[in-house]
Amino acid sequence: MKVKLKDIVSFSKGQQINGSDLLQDGAYDYLNGGVNPSGKWSDFNTPGNTITISEGGSCGFVNYMQQPFWCGAHCYYLYDPKVPTKYLYYSLKSQQDLIMALRTGTCISNIRMSALAEFEIPIDFDPEVQEEVVSTLDKIATLTACRKQQLIKLDELVKARFVEMFGDPIKNGKNYPIEKLSALGELNRGVSKARPRNSPELLGGPYPFIQTGEVTASSLYIDKYEATYSEAGLAQSKLWPKGTLCITIAANIAQTGILAIDACFPDSVVGFISGDRVTQIYIHYWFSFFQKILEEQAPQVAQKNINLKILSELEVMVPPLDLQNRFAAFVERTDRSRSAIQRSIEKLETLKASLMQEYFGSGVS
Repeated sequence: MKVKLKDIVSFSKGQQINGSDLLQDGAYDYLNGGVNPSGKWSDFNTPGNTITISEGGSCGFVNYMQQPFWCGAHCYYLYDPKVPTKYLYYSLKSQQDLIMALRTGTCISNIRMSALAEFEIPIDFDPEVQEEVVSTLDKIATLTACRKQQLIKLDELVKARFVEMFGDPIKNGKNYPIEKLSALGELNRGVSKARPRNSPELLGGPYPFIQTGEVTASSLYIDKYEATYSEAGLAQSKLWPKGTLCITIAANIAQTGILAIDACFPDSVVGFISGDRVTQIYIHYWFSFFQKILEEQAPQVAQKNINLKILSELEVMVPPLDLQNRFAAFVERTDRSRSAIQRSIEKLETLKASLMQEYFGSGVS
């Protein structure tokens, strides 16, 4: 049956803390309207095992906080539920798209408490059913978390291997030759001349159009994309060859990925095609240390978008090519393991979506 949220749980907003006051080493997460905690604080105002719903920011995002935390003023926390908290969380999560559709406002969107109170969610009040749902979905969540942890460990393994073979790229303790990035290959910004960039005549053709989000989401190779260019789109852009290293220079700065396909990308992405002294995989992982380099050596740049001039003048240590090739072979082996783990995660997520549909019905607007 469906019940109004106000009839099975109470909810309230938290208390705001200025972002500039947040702590680096606070004991508790500070959650304030986003998908993830936005910082740390020294105290908590909400106990663990609490459901939250973002009021602003990522309006309608449903979260489950296992540990005590500080809830901000742009986040609702739920308390005194009349059904098990974890069961209520899964029911709300299944309806997340519909909850997000409650948002109002143009410049700054939010979800009103009155709208949330009247929102109806599916609830089965049979305790045995509730226990089965929670047990099954928790098992899938645990398996998924384990697989994701394996991906993190693989990333750590590759970075550790990089340092083992080449040394710390910041210190260059092995005294490899240093070259500017622009001297090691072709380095140019992507092209997207037409405005607006989402004009219908530019889109829908056979040419993949990679954007910054897809570069950031990639681990090594970029083979997924949402948009494509038509012939008109291609005419005002450029088709980069498979194997090009993509480097973001806006939003998520200096994130990289290697094209697994021929593709276009906008001028918020820079393409690098290596010459005969470095491999794309080596440069990709050299860039994985790049944020640290920015923070430690050029903090005045870290608050700005990187431009082509800054990238061109980056000083890159250049180890022997045979050593780079050995590292690339190691990366390829670990990437096959990563792909297998990723497929397992996708299967688990598909299973979870199917079970959520079975338990709670559709939550898509």
